[in-house]
Amino acid sequence: MANLEVQIGSLRFKNPVLTASGTFGNGQIMNEIFDVSVLGGIITKSITLKPKEGNPAPRIVETSCGMLNSIGLENAGLDNFLNNILPKIQLLRTNKIASIAGASEEEYGMLAEKLDGKVNGLEINISCPNVKRGGMSFGQDVDSVARITKIVRRKTSLPFIVKLTPNVTHIEDIAKACEENGADAVSLVNTYKGMAIDVRQRISKLGSFSGGLSGPAIKPLALYAVSQVYSKVNIPVIGCGGIMNVVDALEFIMAGATLIEVGSATFREPMAAPKIVEGLKLYCEKEKIGILEKIRGIVNED
Repeated sequence: MANLEVQIGSLRFKNPVLTASGTFGNGQIMNEIFDVSVLGGIITKSITLKPKEGNPAPRIVETSCGMLNSIGLENAGLDNFLNNILPKIQLLRTNKIASIAGASEEEYGMLAEKLDGKVNGLEINISCPNVKRGGMSFGQDVDSVARITKIVRRKTSLPFIVKLTPNVTHIEDIAKACEENGADAVSLVNTYKGMAIDVRQRISKLGSFSGGLSGPAIKPLALYAVSQVYSKVNIPVIGCGGIMNVVDALEFIMAGATLIEVGSATFREPMAAPKIVEGLKLYCEKEKIGILEKIRGIVNED
């Protein structure tokens, strides 16, 4: 039997398959479709300190081989999460990782402190392209990334991941700043900035003009980013971007990913994540691979 277990800091995962923030809700509804305990973990929808209404509709547009979204981090805020959502997701028998998004560097620390000891880990969202304050603007500046990572490390004992934006020149420099300031892992990539136009009405198809591109269209770009970061840091890399099936997942692992996040695939196939778990087991058994470590990063530049 293949052993799919992996580890980030002190946190162990039964397998490397996570769900990407914002694509899986908070797990309760999907748990009615399949037993989410088969997954390595779930990452919640991003939580902000105060409630956010999000961006104007339309918020989602289908594109060639992908989709644009501009949700704008809509959520009911931290207090609602702690009082109404957390008690329910605590019942899910898998790792619960809370995604947090601050409007200022200090807010990341406040969110991390309030969630300390209440979930299994944190994912620090410094890469959302669809908000006017914070988000991607934090993730594009090395110094800002370093400060946020350091603040979060001071405020929590939880293992935490920093989610990186691909909308930068050298993503490996951003990843290195995360490692040097206490992050346990980095996840990449979040969505690419993009837009779509309605040629009849001569307007953007999104209510907020632009949005984040995800899905198969970005997979080659995300795969390359993972490969580049893997060769530059010594902390685990989590791959995300266009992973639709087990073959995609294996490509990311061979490029250096310790875990992977399934995102847009869930919209088309709600069972995408558990199918990838089963596919990894079958692949390892067929190839007689006892642990995934044997193929991690096997395809990389010299």
